Amino acid sequence: MTECALGALRVGYVPGVTVSKWARIWGERFPESPLELVAVPQAEQEAALREARVDMCFVRLPIDREGLHAIPLWHELPVVVIPKDHPISLFDEVSRADLADERMQDATDIDAMATTVELVAAVGGAAIMPHSLARLHHRRDLTYRTVTDAPDTRIALAWPIATESPAIEEFIGIVRGRTAHSSRGATEQKKRDTTAERKKTPDPHKKPSRQKTNPTRKTSNPRQRNTSRRRGR
Repeated sequence: MTECALGALRVGYVPGVTVSKWARIWGERFPESPLELVAVPQAEQEAALREARVDMCFVRLPIDREGLHAIPLWHELPVVVIPKDHPISLFDEVSRADLADERMQDATDIDAMATTVELVAAVGGAAIMPHSLARLHHRRDLTYRTVTDAPDTRIALAWPIATESPAIEEFIGIVRGRTAHSSRGATEQKKRDTTAERKKTPDPHKKPSRQKTNPTRKTSNPRQRNTSRRRGR
């Protein structure tokens, strides 16, 4: 069953976040409601929301939550990116102590992570970053391993408190795994069905309109009357 059309929605996402799954579900449920996906640099995630460049945004915590709603969604495992022939590649996971003697490349700038990965490939060393970014910038000559004691990062879905709309509520439901016929979606559909049924059902208090009819006149055949009289005689 096709849902009713909602307003257009602009959803931003920072590097490493994949939104194709939710975009596909949105398109199936609300084909008449445009969903615009906007790539947002990590350094501009808050500004994009506060300047209304996007209606919602997948952000990487922490952020200043003043004036913003934020729903934490998932954690990102920290990994270390290393050359494929590095001795550390023999292990499934490592600790920061195992990296003490390594030349660590600066990986604090999320938006410059592609350059960081290129440095590891060109001059060696290692770089710790979220798993999603290591996968995003993966190269055949590099690999990565989980770092067990490095702090992880967390992705959240954020939007301004002052910005509320049915489209935002529906997108939150999609991200949280709500089906088209459950909770809020089912309630809204029931309201629409009820409204449609009311339009179809006639009002019992409304007087029916009079229709003009052409009554059929009863005509008698004088010959038939005369024949009956003769038979009666």
